[in-house]
Amino acid sequence: MIFIVDDDYAARDSLRILLECKGFEAKEFASGRAFLDAGPPGGGNCLILDMHMPGMGGLQLLEELRRIGYLVPAILISGSLDPATLNRARAAGVSRVVEKPYEIEDILYELRLALGRGC
Repeated sequence: MIFIVDDDYAARDSLRILLECKGFEAKEFASGRAFLDAGPPGGGNCLILDMHMPGMGGLQLLEELRRIGYLVPAILISGSLDPATLNRARAAGVSRVVEKPYEIEDILYELRLALGRGC
């Protein structure tokens, strides 16, 4: 199960559909708060998180998840990431970073790496 957390409906819905077409099971959430409000994360093989969202951004969500012991691989999607934020993301355990705009092949490549499936 791949969890997609992005406030942009079109981006998260199209990513979910594309992942499902490639054989992944995916579930989407409109915000970090919606993901947390869905209950304790169970299962899940990877998170795909948008960095910039209203309220709780992807990095804040990941830090909260790490704090409660949720340790699945995470891919962070960002339009811009300065060195200090990149260091913070790495400290939070981000597996991979994908910069916008991206191609689905970029996500699939990073997803395979995060899941340890090779390329």
